[in-house]
Amino acid sequence: MRCPFCGNVDTQVKDSRPAEDHVAIRRRRFCPACGGRFTTYERVQLRDLVVVKSSGKREPFDRDKLERSVRIAMQKRPIDPERIDQMLSGIVRRLESLGDTDVPSRLIGEIVMETLARIDTVAYVRFASVYKNFQAADDFDRFVSELRPQAQAEE
Repeated sequence: MRCPFCGNVDTQVKDSRPAEDHVAIRRRRFCPACGGRFTTYERVQLRDLVVVKSSGKREPFDRDKLERSVRIAMQKRPIDPERIDQMLSGIVRRLESLGDTDVPSRLIGEIVMETLARIDTVAYVRFASVYKNFQAADDFDRFVSELRPQAQAEE
């Protein structure tokens, strides 16, 4: 593993432990050249996924991009970061288990929204506002009014 500080390719693993509910390995590393310490994560990747955009454009699936969008939606919400990591791993596993390497971006958005709806309603609405491209306050009002009958039915 290359050192992110000096570029040295000869780094040492100081500590390894399971992370993200045993679906990843967290490794603390040390660079003998510059003395830098950093952390890496290893995850099992079943297949290389390709995201098919609504425009037809194809691009490699980027877990970090998914994580950024979910963390933005969850910003300042009382959700444990470990819970977010578990949620992301579950979404990725679900996408990988679909059986096809080509995944429509629409499906990814729907899976994220479905997962967020179960965890935090505010994060769900935040994500939906970007995913569904809300343009005005009326769009929020309409979306939230659709949520209300579901919430009342669950009570």
